[in-house]
Amino acid sequence: MSTEVTLTAYNVKTKEKNVKMHDAIITKTAKGAYMAQGNDGKGNKLTTLLGEEKALAAIKAGIAKKGW
Repeated sequence: MSTEVTLTAYNVKTKEKNVKMHDAIITKTAKGAYMAQGNDGKGNKLTTLLGEEKALAAIKAGIAKKGW
């Protein structure tokens, strides 16, 4: 069961949905939620909230860095 993990977010500036996130760093919020911050490859910043399972899978897959 190999599923590819990808991080996507909504781009507020261009109003695009499911934009692939590059250079992602996953952090924890004060309440314990996981948040990914990165860019779209064109200089626009992206931020999205994640569940624990997806956040840890992205770090394990090497597509995001651990920020805590």
